[in-house]
Formats: sequence, structure tokens, C-alpha cells
Amino acid sequence: MTVVTLSRRPLRSIWTKTRRKPGHFAAVMTHAVQDASATEAKAKTVVLSVDAMGGDKGPATVVAGLARFLADTPGAKTILHGPEAELRPLVAKRRIEGHVTIRDARDVVKMTDKPSQVLRSGKDSSMWSTIDAVKQGEADVAVSCGNTGALMAMSMLQLRRAEGVKRPAIACLWPSRNPAGFNVMLDVGADIRAEKEDLLAFAMMGASYARNGLGLPVPRVGLLNVGTEEHKGRAELKEAQDLIIRAAPAGAFDYVGFVEGGDLPSDRVDVIVTDGFTGNIALKTGEGTATLISSLLKEAFNKSILSRFAALLAMTSLMRLSHRIDPRRVNGGVFLGLNKTVIKSHGSADATGVAAALQLAYKLGASGFSERVAARIASAAMLAHDSQTEDADKRARAKEDDPQ
Repeated sequence: MTVVTLSRRPLRSIWTKTRRKPGHFAAVMTHAVQDASATEAKAKTVVLSVDAMGGDKGPATVVAGLARFLADTPGAKTILHGPEAELRPLVAKRRIEGHVTIRDARDVVKMTDKPSQVLRSGKDSSMWSTIDAVKQGEADVAVSCGNTGALMAMSMLQLRRAEGVKRPAIACLWPSRNPAGFNVMLDVGADIRAEKEDLLAFAMMGASYARNGLGLPVPRVGLLNVGTEEHKGRAELKEAQDLIIRAAPAGAFDYVGFVEGGDLPSDRVDVIVTDGFTGNIALKTGEGTATLISSLLKEAFNKSILSRFAALLAMTSLMRLSHRIDPRRVNGGVFLGLNKTVIKSHGSADATGVAAALQLAYKLGASGFSERVAARIASAAMLAHDSQTEDADKRARAKEDDPQ
């Protein structure tokens, strides 16, 4: 899922207006300026580690997407993992040998392989080699079209969770009415559970992703719930909301409160935080709805000669709409909460989709994204620890006041 750069002044939320601490605005702008300065100052060569195998369409499609990416980003370097005898002629055909180092890896992780099985027997696979290059410091970001469960399991084993993270998350870009064209949503399937501390970490990580991936200096964060009213939702959501409100100044984001399913594509929010169970259902529902609408439109415009003529007259608008909602433009789910950055491209991605995932990886690698996320998570962990200490003190005082 790809990147659109944007610079704008976000709307102020009622939450940060009413609960803001002194110095909030100065702290927010300091964080934004520091992030922007760091991005501009970072002038290193970004190296991407790319798994050529595992996608539904084979290594030829991955190499074609890599060639498109390198045509737009000639300064990038890549390490391509897979059977060398198969990859070398594909790379030579695209004439990208000067930007690509091939790392021979004979085995392939299949989409049907179980994560536990892969961890035991997948150390000679292209996926393992792809992540290992990032672990060893040879590359900045790992990209794979392969098995999601296996990729997450391997990434957690080799790269480890960042300090303060109990559950990593997968973030995706959701088409929206924001000027950037997309909202960030996480978690969309890394773990079906999420406690209040996890949701706080998701908010911090999602805001950092929106800042570095979408160019939003002060992202607006919302917590997905069954309603926007404060009294609605599970207890852990209300507790998470309190933590997120307190974390907003340190996280350099605005908290807009609870958001509903109808807000996912809206311009009210930039980052939607939820657990992996809810997020994955929402994602699959959105994909299914988009597919249904597309097929219904095709049926309607092919119904008769007049409808075909109407489609011809509306061709420009339809092509513009098709481009706006094209899932290939937002190909790439980002694994957040690890010590390094890993991007999962869709298994059925074509060359355009692969190029989009690589472009996202390059931008995050150039911005020092993993280091910034680690810093945000550390502050979230401290805040969660302070909250737990305060809760324990309150319970102790209540027990002293009422010993019975």
C-alpha cells in the first residue's frame, strides 16, 4: 500500500483542546520540525532486501516491479533473494544488474505452509534470507509477497519486537476523502487481541507511519468503536482512550476520539486504531464491497448499446475513479513494532503493485522510520507503566480507606 506526500495543517480536535497540557502546541511542533529536519538530513543510500519468490505470479513479476521502481528511483540498491539460476536471466533481461545483488536461496515458502513448520525448516528459504539481510545490517527494509503468517513469524524471530511492544501490528492504507487519498489503519491481522497498552502502542506507531509515509506533521488519531459517544464500547477501549489522550503531546498527534466504521474512508481522521480481529474483518469487508461495486458497474455499463455508449462518454471519469481506488497503488502492509521495518506486499500483486510496495519501503527506509517508531514506542511504554502504577496506588488507597 503506497505513499502520497502531503503537507497541510490538520484540524484541531476537541479532545486536545479540552485536555491539552501547557506547552502542548510547542511540543507538537517541535516533534514535527525535528522529524522533518531528520528526513532532509538523512542522505544515505537506501538498500532494500526483496524476496523474489512466494508471490502468486512468480519471480518474473517481482523483477518487473523492481525494474519499474528502479527506473523511478535510480539511487536505490537492492538485494534480491531466490534461486540465482532463475533470477539472473530475469535481472539481465530488465538491465538492472548495476542496482541488484542476487543472494542465492534455493527454498521457497509456500502460501499453504504453516508458520510453525516454516520456522523449523525454512532457514534456506528466500524469505528467511530476505529478513536476515536486514538483521545483519546489509539492508534497511525487507519486502516480500509471500505467506503473511510465515513472514510475521520469521520477522519476530529474527528482528525481535521493539522494546515496549507486546504485540506487533500490521498497518494498511485505506482509501479516503483526505487530500492524501488514504487513511492509515492498524492492526489489520497481526494478532486478534489487543489490550489497552497495545492500542496505545498502535496509536503511537500509526501516527509515526502517517508522519513518515504520508507526510502529515501532526496526524489525527481515532479509536474504532461501535459509536462516538464516550459511554459506548468495551471497558478496555475507554481505558485505552485515556492513555491515548495523555500520550498525544509526546506522540505529536491529535486525538479525535472514538470513530465508527463509517469514518474509515472519511476526512475526519488520519489514523484508525483497532485490534487485529476487528481490523481484518473491516479490511476484508472493504475489499469485498469494492469488488462488488466494480462488478455491478461493469454489468450496468454492458447492459445495452445505450449503456455502452454512456460508458464511452464517461470513460475519462471512470478511469479517474479507477485510478483513485486502484488497490495496486496502496500495496504494502507495514509490520510495526519490530526493531526493523518489514513490508508485506499482496501475494497477487502485479508489477505495478510490487513497484508501489518497494517505493513505500524506500521512503520509510530513507526517513529512518524504524528508529523513530522505537522512540515513540518507548515513550508509550513509559506512559503505560505510569498508568499502571497510578491504578495500583488508587487501589491501595481505596483498600486503606475501606478495609472491609
